[in-house]
Amino acid sequence: MARFAFRVGVFATLGVALGARASLAQEAVESGLNSGDVAWILTSSAIVLMMTIPGLALFYGGLVRGKNVLSIFMQCLVCAALVSVTWVLWGYSIAFPDAGGSIGGLFGNLDKLGLSGVSWEAGPDENIPEQLFMVFQLMFAIITPALIVGSFAERMKFPAFLLFVLLWSTFIYSPLAHWVWGAGGWLGSLGALDFAGGTVVHISSGTSALVAAIVIGRRKGFGRVA
Repeated sequence: MARFAFRVGVFATLGVALGARASLAQEAVESGLNSGDVAWILTSSAIVLMMTIPGLALFYGGLVRGKNVLSIFMQCLVCAALVSVTWVLWGYSIAFPDAGGSIGGLFGNLDKLGLSGVSWEAGPDENIPEQLFMVFQLMFAIITPALIVGSFAERMKFPAFLLFVLLWSTFIYSPLAHWVWGAGGWLGSLGALDFAGGTVVHISSGTSALVAAIVIGRRKGFGRVA
């Protein structure tokens, strides 16, 4: 019964996703946007989300002891949920303000707090709506702190993990995304190019993971227990 319910849930989710993609693509045609770009970015957003859930969860889960697999799964899942909320409330506004909304090239203003003014109209990329651009960028905002999970696997309490993700996504990821990708960001103004997240995603998560591993220290029983 559980397997049947799971399969029904998966197919229902896929059906809703495909239906939503078709609906959004049709709206794009009616709005004068590029329907092909809209469909492709929707597909890409889904793929990036799958890199975190279940991809990253399964990958890190296979590297820890059996008793901690569920903990890793929960951390990746909750990371997706928590960052989704913070991104909608203030993260997107910090990272991607309107032109002229950058504060010294370091932070975006809060004019888009709670996605205020983020609509189906063309966004930073004129071929797709800003709402879709926001969702696509959200997928990277989710996976970046999730990449750090492996550095403190089995060694951080869940409340501390929640606080870490909340603060890191707000004060590290969102400003860095603005520096490189946002309008008026100081690194972007210098000509920095980051097409695949090498700076915003991988350098930031890798450096933070190293610092976290050093601060938290080794596992109990390291070198003695498999």
